[in-house]
Amino acid sequence: MEKNYLVHSCCSLHAPVLIFTYFPCQYTLKASNMVSRYKKEFLELEKIGVGEFGSVYKCIKRLDGCVYAIKRSKRPLAGSSDEQLALREVYAHAVLGHHPHVVRYYSAWAEDDHMIIQNEHCNGGSLQDVLLENAKLGQYFPEGELKEILLQVSMGLKYIHNSGLVHLDIKPSEYISGPAEQEESDSEDEFSPGVVYKIGDLGHVTSITNPQVEEGDRRFLANEILQEQYCYLPKADIFALALTVALAAGAAPLPHNGALWHHIRKGNIPPLPQKLPHHFLELLKLMIHPDPVQRPSATALTKHPILRPSCGKAAQLQEQLNVEKCKTAMLERELKAARLAQTLMKDQALGSAKLQESETSSKQKSKRLVGGKSCRSFSFTLGY
Repeated sequence: MEKNYLVHSCCSLHAPVLIFTYFPCQYTLKASNMVSRYKKEFLELEKIGVGEFGSVYKCIKRLDGCVYAIKRSKRPLAGSSDEQLALREVYAHAVLGHHPHVVRYYSAWAEDDHMIIQNEHCNGGSLQDVLLENAKLGQYFPEGELKEILLQVSMGLKYIHNSGLVHLDIKPSEYISGPAEQEESDSEDEFSPGVVYKIGDLGHVTSITNPQVEEGDRRFLANEILQEQYCYLPKADIFALALTVALAAGAAPLPHNGALWHHIRKGNIPPLPQKLPHHFLELLKLMIHPDPVQRPSATALTKHPILRPSCGKAAQLQEQLNVEKCKTAMLERELKAARLAQTLMKDQALGSAKLQESETSSKQKSKRLVGGKSCRSFSFTLGY
């Protein structure tokens, strides 16, 4: 029997609530039998992207006049491999809610057996678009912008991972960039960058504890995923992020296989056309370490002194403060011991004085009672 899914989306000030209702039917609904919600509610301006899942259109919603990105699957979902990916993306967006470094989700519905997803529109395009333009001009991101990309996307990954999910398809086309917006920001954002990098395309997202892994782009795939070792899934996102930053730094397009593919998975950063600081390169190398345990977590990256110098200074000051606290505690213990010793010495001296006084007093009493001269008084009573 054919499966049909009705997707309800309830958006509020908090995370949206998503309900999948399964109902059997004998006939597939056709577009001719219903009014198209897409055409009724949105004015299509232009196609702004094409991907594995489908096409993305820049649209104005007639009701509020705001611009949105509308993603429409390119093939009917029922019975296709895209069905699960589409439902995963909607589910992941609904679970994640709103975060400054994750593309914002508004609504989703099925229309003519195609999935349609309404997301925020980021007018900077994708990072991949910028990289293609840079390649034409022979340019690449400088060190400062590379660190911003790494830090901001790490913040998004931290949020995803802390929500119990893993992305598993991190690559340049996933990061949508746009001007900084006046919105509720991550509490860790100490800077106000001109560009905000956001994670999108959540079709491969899965649970960390109960994974159902759909392999993403092999160019960015960590070797342990190919080996079906899923114990450290979040570290696969860290691996892909490092390679994304390498591409932004000017690295040549990554291989799908071959000697260079294996060379990278031995912990080697692909050749870069610019000279970056040794400590920054070492961080990127650590992020693609063959052993996923050795790679830093997204949380660690958001606090790394290379990306957050203020955090490094704060940690250094905290360490110095801890040292001073230890010194103070030692001095307090020594002072307490000295005071105790002084008190004991006083008590001993006082005890000795009292003992000596007591002995002297006893000797004096002994002299008065034994063998000493004493005046005696006699009383006589005479009878008459």
